[in-house]
Amino acid sequence: MLPLLLELTRGWLSEKGLYRYVMVFDQPEFRIIAAGLLSLLIVLLFGRQFIQWLREKKIGDAAQFDVAALEAAMASKANTPTMGGMLIASAIAISTLLIADLSNFYIQMGLIVLFWMAILGGVDDWLKLTASSRPGASRQGLFAWEKFVFQLGLGVLIGWFAFNYAGGENSSRLGHVVNLPLQRTYNDAQGQVSESLIYLGRVGFIILMTLMIAGMSNAVNITDGMDGLATGVSVSVSLGLVLLCAISGWQTAAQYLLVPYVPFSDELAVLISAMAGACLGFLWWNCAPASVFMGDTGSLCLGGLIGYIAVVIRQEFVVLVMSGVLLLEIGSVILQVGWYKTSARLYGEGRRIFRCAPFHWHLHMGGWSEQKIVARLWIVSIVLLGLALATIKLR
Repeated sequence: MLPLLLELTRGWLSEKGLYRYVMVFDQPEFRIIAAGLLSLLIVLLFGRQFIQWLREKKIGDAAQFDVAALEAAMASKANTPTMGGMLIASAIAISTLLIADLSNFYIQMGLIVLFWMAILGGVDDWLKLTASSRPGASRQGLFAWEKFVFQLGLGVLIGWFAFNYAGGENSSRLGHVVNLPLQRTYNDAQGQVSESLIYLGRVGFIILMTLMIAGMSNAVNITDGMDGLATGVSVSVSLGLVLLCAISGWQTAAQYLLVPYVPFSDELAVLISAMAGACLGFLWWNCAPASVFMGDTGSLCLGGLIGYIAVVIRQEFVVLVMSGVLLLEIGSVILQVGWYKTSARLYGEGRRIFRCAPFHWHLHMGGWSEQKIVARLWIVSIVLLGLALATIKLR
C-alpha cells in the first residue's frame, strides 16, 4: 500500500520538499527489512493479549494419540491454546498489505495462498476443537480428501495464472524453465540464455505448483508436533527464501549466478520476510514450554507460501534441500504408513520402520528430550540452508 501511495503522491511530495523523508520506501532492501521487523513487532506486541483471548474462548489443544508413550508426553500440553496461526497469518497479511507493492502480480497471488490456506487450516482446527460438542464427537477435523481437494484447487488456480503471467509480454520464458540441480541458465554473466534448457508446459507447471503447495503445507503441518520445532525451521527456510527471491528478481544477480531471472519476483522477498518475522515473533510464545500452538491455521499457510514461492522463482530443488527437516518429517510418515499396510498384507500383521512417526517422536521414544530434539533439528535446518545456498554458486 505504501509504495502505491508514494507513487500517487510523488509529484506533490517532491514539490513540497517532502519526498526525501519517504524516499526510503522506494528501496526494496528497506521494505524487505521493514516488513520482517513490522511482522515481528505485531506478533510480540499482540501475542499476550491474543493468547489470553484464546484461553478465554477455551480454544485449547486436546490432541489424542494411539501410542501410550505419546499420550504421557503430551499430557503437560493439554489445553494449551492453539490456532495461534491466526496471529502469524494476520501479521504476515498486515505487513505485506502495508509495505509490499500491491500492484505486483506475485504479491497478489501470494496473499491468495496465505488467506486460502489459513482459512482451510482454521476450519480444520475448529472442527477438531468443537468435536466433543457434536453427537458422537464426530468430525475430528477435515477428512484427508477434503484437505486435498482444497489444496488441489488452490494449486490449479495459482499455477494457471502464474504460468500465464510468467509467459506474458512483460516477462521471459525463464519463468517456465525446468531448473535442474547445478544447471546453468546462462552461458555467461552477460545473459546469453543456454540453448539446452527445458521448459515446462502449462500442465506440467500446474502439476508442479500443486505438488509443492500441497506437499510443503502438509510437511510443515506434520513437523508441528513439538514446541518451537516447525516455527524455528520455518524461520530458517524463509530467511533463505528472502535471499533467493532477491536474486531471482534482480537481473544482474541472476545472470551473475547463472540462475533463472524471473522479472518482478523480487517483491516476493517482502512477503517472505514478513513470514520470517512473524515466525520469529511467534517463536517467543511457542518455545518450550509453549504458551500457544500454531495449529493447522498456521502450518498450512506457512508451507503453502514456501511451496508457491519456490515454484515462482524456479528454485524448487534448492528450497527442498533447505527444507530437508520438513521432508524428513513427512517422509517418515509416508514410509511408516506405507510399510505398515504393505507388511500387514505380506505377513498378516503390520510392522513399523520407526518407533513412531513423525520422526521427531521416533527420537523422543528413543530417549531424547524434546528440547534436545528441537535444538538439534534447528541446527540441521541451518546447515541444510547453507548447503542449499552453496549450490547456487556451484554452476
